[in-house]
Amino acid sequence: MNQLLFLLSLPLLLQCTTTSAQSPAAQPPAPPGPTNITKILEKAGQFTVLIRLIKTTQVADQINTQLNNSNQGLTVFAPTDNAFSGLKAGTLNSLTDEQKVELIQFHVLPSFLSVSQFQTVSNPVRTQAGNSNNGQFPLNITSSNNQVNVSTGLVDATVANTIYSDNQLAVYQVDKVLLPLAIFAPPSPAPAPAPAKADKKKSPDTSDGSDDDAKGDGTSTSGAVSLTMHRGGSILVILLAVVSL
Repeated sequence: MNQLLFLLSLPLLLQCTTTSAQSPAAQPPAPPGPTNITKILEKAGQFTVLIRLIKTTQVADQINTQLNNSNQGLTVFAPTDNAFSGLKAGTLNSLTDEQKVELIQFHVLPSFLSVSQFQTVSNPVRTQAGNSNNGQFPLNITSSNNQVNVSTGLVDATVANTIYSDNQLAVYQVDKVLLPLAIFAPPSPAPAPAPAKADKKKSPDTSDGSDDDAKGDGTSTSGAVSLTMHRGGSILVILLAVVSL
C-alpha cells in the first residue's frame, strides 16, 4: 500500500522539483537613481511654488548636474508654499528673470552642511547667488537650543526640519522665503539738498583818493574851500577863494 502511494505521488514530486529549478532567482534591489532635487521636493509635498521656480529658472538642472558630476556637496533651504504666500502680493511677478534666478540661488549653499555644522559655520555664509558682502547677498546662520535661524538682513527664518540628507545634499525646510538685500532692500533716501548760500550784500562804494582830497576837509589842492547847501532840493555852492598872501 505504501509503495502504491509513493508511485502515485512520484510524478507530482518531479513536476514540483522541475518548476522550482526553472524559477528565476530573486533579483537584488536596483541601485538608486541619480539625485534629483525636484523629485525630493515633490515627495516631501508643500513645495509647489519652489518647484515651479527652480524649474523655470533652471536652477534645478544646475543642482542635479553639480551633484551627479562632482563630489561637491550642496545645502538647500526650501521655503514652503505657506512661506511664499506670506510675501506681499505681486512680489514674485515684480522680479526680472535674472532676479528670480538670484532669489533661488540665494537659497543654495555651495557645500554640504549637516545640522551639527550649523553651530560652527562662519558668517556671513556664501550662497550660489554670489557676493556675501553687506548690501549684496549676505546670509547668517545661527544655532541655539537645537534651533537653527537663518537671517538675510531683511528676514529671520527658522529651519523647521530636515527634508533630505545623504552626506552630499542636505535639504532643510524653512518657514520664510529668504529675501536678499541686493534685490529687496529699500532704496536709500535721497540726500538732502545743500542749503542755499545767502547773497553777500555789496558794501557801498568807497570814494577814491581824489574824492577824499576834494571832500575830506573841504580844501582842494588849489587852496579853494567849497561849501554845499541843500535848499528845497536845489544845491547852492559857494566857493570861497582864499588868496594866499
